[in-house]
Amino acid sequence: MNQSTMTIALYFVVFGGIIYFFMIRPQQKQAKERQALLSSIRVRDQIITAGGFYGKITKVKENSVILLIADKVEVELAKTGILSVVNREIDPEKAD
Repeated sequence: MNQSTMTIALYFVVFGGIIYFFMIRPQQKQAKERQALLSSIRVRDQIITAGGFYGKITKVKENSVILLIADKVEVELAKTGILSVVNREIDPEKAD
């Protein structure tokens, strides 16, 4: 292989490394954090949904949660619809 071919190959390797470290790796890290958030959801957590609703979790199922959004108004929401946990109540049994 001649010098110009080696230079072009080096550019592709460097460009690939830049793409990995600035695009792919942060997305993978963000996906892991999101998965950790969704798997740590528990009863009495106050959350915000992707639709902008605030509510309190009353029951956790495998792929969904039951969310209390008003007095005596509960809806079932897919876990993927949870945007963030606003306030996590401390479990009185585990607080000791």
